[in-house]
Amino acid sequence: MSRTAVAYSALLPNSALADPAGTSISSGVGNGGQISKALPELTLLRAVFTTAGNVTVKAGAMPPALAAGQGDLTVAVGTSGVEWLGPFESGRFLQNDGSLIVETTQTVTLTAFSVPRNT
Repeated sequence: MSRTAVAYSALLPNSALADPAGTSISSGVGNGGQISKALPELTLLRAVFTTAGNVTVKAGAMPPALAAGQGDLTVAVGTSGVEWLGPFESGRFLQNDGSLIVETTQTVTLTAFSVPRNT
């Protein structure tokens, strides 16, 4: 298998957002989800799962992620529920192609939210 593309769902300032369905991603090393053109500091992830396991945001590549040596962020999840992760440091998690990579030990429905910034 391979990584599944996960598109952003934009959070809207001074408005509302219908609950997006998310993207089902497969488990295992080299699988999971990939968020292209990521803005880690403005990214929140919602992982919906039905079995226990781990959700891992992979450490980036150096360069551009100068703090990649701090390693992956791994969050243990219970038997079922929702886990929120982020925002993230680009200096630790940004891949050299500008993406964020998420791997899991179980099938997860992943939603990537982009936080609006003041312009």
